[in-house]
Amino acid sequence: METPQKGNRETPNSDTQNSTPKVTKKRSFLARYSLPIALIIVGVLLLGIVGARWVALSQGAAAVQERPISDVLNMADRHQLKSAILNGNDVTATSGNGLQYHAVKEDGQSVTEIFRHDGVQVGIDTNQPAQWVQGGVGLVLVLLVLGLSFVFLRRNGLGGQAMPFARSKAKRFSESRPTVLFKDVAGVEEAKTELEEIVEFLKRPERFTSMGARTPKGVLLVGAPGTGKTLISRAVAGEAGVAFYSVSGSEFVEMFVGIGAARVRDLFKEAKSHAPCIIFIDEIDAVGRQRTNSGMGGNDEREQTLNQLLVEMDGFDKNSNVVVIAATNRPDVLDPALLRPGRFDRRVMLDAPDIRGRQAILEVHAADKPMAEGITMADLARQTAGFSGADLANLLNEAALLAARKGFTEIGKVELEEAILRVMAGPERKSRIMTDAEKAIIAYHEVGHAIVMRSVPGADPVHKVSAIARGMALGITVQAPAEDRYLLRRSELLAKLAGAMGGRAAEEITFGDVTTGASQDIEYVTNIARRMVCEFGMSPLGNIALKADAEGNSFVGAELAAKIDKEVSILIDQAYEKALTVLREKQDRLILIAEHLIQVETIDGAELDRMLFAA
Repeated sequence: METPQKGNRETPNSDTQNSTPKVTKKRSFLARYSLPIALIIVGVLLLGIVGARWVALSQGAAAVQERPISDVLNMADRHQLKSAILNGNDVTATSGNGLQYHAVKEDGQSVTEIFRHDGVQVGIDTNQPAQWVQGGVGLVLVLLVLGLSFVFLRRNGLGGQAMPFARSKAKRFSESRPTVLFKDVAGVEEAKTELEEIVEFLKRPERFTSMGARTPKGVLLVGAPGTGKTLISRAVAGEAGVAFYSVSGSEFVEMFVGIGAARVRDLFKEAKSHAPCIIFIDEIDAVGRQRTNSGMGGNDEREQTLNQLLVEMDGFDKNSNVVVIAATNRPDVLDPALLRPGRFDRRVMLDAPDIRGRQAILEVHAADKPMAEGITMADLARQTAGFSGADLANLLNEAALLAARKGFTEIGKVELEEAILRVMAGPERKSRIMTDAEKAIIAYHEVGHAIVMRSVPGADPVHKVSAIARGMALGITVQAPAEDRYLLRRSELLAKLAGAMGGRAAEEITFGDVTTGASQDIEYVTNIARRMVCEFGMSPLGNIALKADAEGNSFVGAELAAKIDKEVSILIDQAYEKALTVLREKQDRLILIAEHLIQVETIDGAELDRMLFAA
């Protein structure tokens, strides 16, 4: 079963270092040492309070004995007490020999008359110096904490500036040590040509302003994941020798309304202070989606962030020398206000590289890797049609890891072919235990794909057939197009449909039953068939476009939707019948090749052709 290629994220070639601008502004003595002085004062006060409390407790513990109020009253009844002092519910009694006793009476309990009846002198203490002292100390501590908080915020750039959570999370890369240049970016020559003008503007802006020209303020990089959007933007900064601020669109948006807008303001303020520079916003669709009039209020934070971004880009001075580069793989969902002239003036496309681009990318990444004799990047480029730049970098890295794991000193053909399969479908899963019956079904399924693909005109050549599980697939059949193609004929799409249904057809012919192994194939053919009907005008419904909008809504009536479903079903049924016809005619070859695949687990395209077309 065919496995779609996986997109990979871009990976820079080398590390970068953050650089923080030095602050040279002189500060007063108070501003410089206010925090240490305040900390010393608080420490002395706390030590004084704790020490005084400890002394009082230690002295009090030696002079005053704690007793229940009943014991104190009994001592008064036995005429053992000389005097008593009442302070609220606290009772401090003194005996004839000078010993002191402390007790706590119950609320509302009257002990004055009892003491006087027993001849004890009673005094009332209305002063509460301890409480006043504690309250005063508490007030002083609160004021000190507030003062320290103010000093701390001031020392950290606040007080009229952004709070920490409102600061931009953009990372600044050093302009003095560029790590990526245009020579490090291969396979996107047209994009580099478009961006060279930005480099010239950042280096020599007077060359353009003297002619009355207005240079682009923003450049939108559009391309699939792994095509080099981040890498080429850093190369622009490296070539121009300017500061580079990198931030993701999702880092602007928070749950609290206004935080994203504050971060946008802080980012552009910082960038303007270090102009000329480049701001790179990755995945700008996270914050730049089209605004709606739903009135629900759920997108207030994102819309305020977008509004602030629009204001900042439109408010640049002519001589600010700040360029915004943004990247996205969903340009269709961006707000029109973001794309109008004066903001993102230029759109640069980064497609998957062609064969020459793939060869150039492979040569860049293979420069530091030892290759076995006979390995050429041109041959490898022909086997990797559809791979992105990140895929190719990952391919060579996987091959190097495999060679090192085996103890080899060079990367050979076997390691490269295994790496291709790893990038496409994942590593082998030989540890998965399957019964002999399941192994047979998988082998016949994959060989069914391969025979139909080799027998139907317009299908791509088969490169490899494997009955070994990889990733989510139990087996894999790999096709290798002879050349890059940007247009597909209807006959070629029909060949793809028939080849994808070859696995299900082989199961039915051989075992008289079908399994769940064709689920990915059915999903694949359904997608192609629906696009043929709804986008490519390759059905009796005619040349109409019924593609869904950015929100996934397709405004099609019930009657037309039923016709679309019928035409999709007809295309899939025709493909399945074609696969059944081919395999019934070559059933003996199906059995021969499938039984061989059960034994060896993997065969290449050349061996498949020898067995399929042998006399």
